[in-house]
Amino acid sequence: MQDMVWVNWVAVILLFIMGAFIYKRKALDFFGSLVMIIMGIVILLSAGIRWLAIIVLFLIMGLIATYYSKDYKKRLGEFEGRRTAKNVISNGVVAFIMAAFGGYYLPFVGGFIGAIATATSDTLGSELGILSNPRLITTFKKVPAGTNGAISIRGTSAGIVGSAIIGLASYFLGLLPNPLMALKISVISGTFGCFMDSILGALLENRNIINNEHVNLLATITGAIVGILCTF
Repeated sequence: MQDMVWVNWVAVILLFIMGAFIYKRKALDFFGSLVMIIMGIVILLSAGIRWLAIIVLFLIMGLIATYYSKDYKKRLGEFEGRRTAKNVISNGVVAFIMAAFGGYYLPFVGGFIGAIATATSDTLGSELGILSNPRLITTFKKVPAGTNGAISIRGTSAGIVGSAIIGLASYFLGLLPNPLMALKISVISGTFGCFMDSILGALLENRNIINNEHVNLLATITGAIVGILCTF
């Protein structure tokens, strides 16, 4: 018990260090970094360090993908730069709820993995797909890089790989009992969630009916539902 307390304290300190690093790198604004830290602490104390490790893995992959070819993205005018608390909440609140209140019931684990896999797939798909010549998911017509609802082979492949990494990590960390189940949940839910993000972007966000935060939230809800269904 005492060892676990020390582990939690170390994890909290590392969360603050990570929050400060991400803020300094201008990946999140102050309130975005603060919300990330608070959500991380709640997940740590309610679900455990293994669940938190999945969140951290998503953040690391997202950060790497965001800053990959940064100069080229800036020339395109598509470097997103500093994100806000709204971005953190819209991408993470579903996984947060699953982890904070789901305990270790398998469907909630599936929902948690599904939400994180979706957020990972969407982030990697967007940040790496922007380097390709994308097509709109609803018409398959070529569109400029950065168009809401645009998809590409590179972006979709990156999203699937990112989802698979989340699934394998969940297995090695002991959240799911076998690697095949972990991959099934993460890849299927991540892919469904990511395509839902693109469909909503093409049909609704492009018409200013909803914004990017709404799209991210609805996509992660979709991923969580698919993740839950994949556990049965």
